[in-house]
Amino acid sequence: MQKTVVWFRKDLRLHDNPALSEAAKEGLVIPVFIWSEEDKREYAESEASSWWLYHSVATLEKGLQAHGLKLFIKAGDEFEAFVEVMDEAEADAVYFNGRYEPAERSKESRITAQLESIGKKVQAFHGHLLFNPNLVNKQGEPYKVFTSFWKRCMQEVVARPLPFPSEIKGIEQGIQTLTLDQLRIIDTNKWHQKFHAYWKPGERVGVEKWQRYLEDGMSNYHAKRDFISSGSSSELSPYLAAGNISVKAMWHSAKSLSEETHEAAVHQSIHTFLKQLIWRDFAYHQLIHNPDIIRYPLRKQFLDFPWQGTDEQLMKWKLGQTGYPLVDAGMRELWETGMMHNRVRMVTASFLVKHLLIPWQEGYNWFKHTLLDFDAANNATGWQWVTGCGIDAAPYFRIFNPILQSEKFNPNGHYIRKWVPELSRLQAPYIHKPWVAPASVLEEAGIQIGVTYPSPIVDHAAARDRALQAFQDMKGK
Repeated sequence: MQKTVVWFRKDLRLHDNPALSEAAKEGLVIPVFIWSEEDKREYAESEASSWWLYHSVATLEKGLQAHGLKLFIKAGDEFEAFVEVMDEAEADAVYFNGRYEPAERSKESRITAQLESIGKKVQAFHGHLLFNPNLVNKQGEPYKVFTSFWKRCMQEVVARPLPFPSEIKGIEQGIQTLTLDQLRIIDTNKWHQKFHAYWKPGERVGVEKWQRYLEDGMSNYHAKRDFISSGSSSELSPYLAAGNISVKAMWHSAKSLSEETHEAAVHQSIHTFLKQLIWRDFAYHQLIHNPDIIRYPLRKQFLDFPWQGTDEQLMKWKLGQTGYPLVDAGMRELWETGMMHNRVRMVTASFLVKHLLIPWQEGYNWFKHTLLDFDAANNATGWQWVTGCGIDAAPYFRIFNPILQSEKFNPNGHYIRKWVPELSRLQAPYIHKPWVAPASVLEEAGIQIGVTYPSPIVDHAAARDRALQAFQDMKGK
């Protein structure tokens, strides 16, 4: 009977876990979580998601216990940890679900070679995406346009999600293990504590949240997804990022709902939602074929872009003190909750790179630090799309107007009142642009522009002209 070490990373769930399911078929299962020096460095730059990781591992540990399995926790070099576990348990193999970030792919190749060199069996599985991430077009080239990628994916078959194994056995004794707290994953920074008011990480909550969304939220997704206070967001992205929920399970349950309903609005919403799931695959497609996407623009002419923003402006953007209410509300929501509505992400990102002319990498790093759903592929693809420097990107001359975006997608101003309380007594239309409000209106609302709420950090029209000129200067080079 084979004894298999199952290496958990960003697949912190029991359902539809290919590595776990295959190991259970072949014998005894030894679940392992390893906290390496590379992990410490990675999550030091991603503090918000380190909180999610800690609590996801904790819930995974409890889930395994409920099925008679123990999660063995190690720290240090992965290869050494594997050798230690395999010697203690007399194990034969290591199974894991692959990750696709450049450093992780390199690590997987190294560890696989090391383990095979000492006669151990190693097998990797695809558990994080809908499709095999190595799809290419008819010319054998990676896809560069999302529409083409989407059409190709719709011709592919998404594998059915795997249930938790009906029979699974492990071992309880003989392996030294640390406790989760001994890893010190969560920094002593009290910033993490507030997330408890908004989120409960883990597989069970993620699956329950998805079921509720299918029943109560999906039907309005297409019509309302851009409206910031509509409640149409699924809020499942942190669960997907940590692997608390299977994207394949989401795909098939959404398709089943589409087959069961005769409502055109529901069909349209599901179609739009599935397209977002494929966009996630497309982001990984870009990352795999262009591993430098997290650092450098895909359109190389942007290496010469004349960035002009200052450190002071960057800090005001981070703190939500730009003087543009929608931008400030988004950045404050991010700091408080570790999350931001997708429409607001686009507006805040566009504001940083096009209004302030600050390099998109600064925004990427800040989102990496503060987002609970941080995902290298999605984050990099999103920033490059907004900046206009990606392969399939928004044209650079598309510059989001934060005032019009607020008026269109947050017309009553509720979102701003929630996250920018100093403007809470201001009504529309002035809440979208308080600096144009009559003095009497501002006085009645208890607002002093430049005192209780900042003046706009830049003038929109002037910033737009400056950005377009900078684009022309770059093209001239």
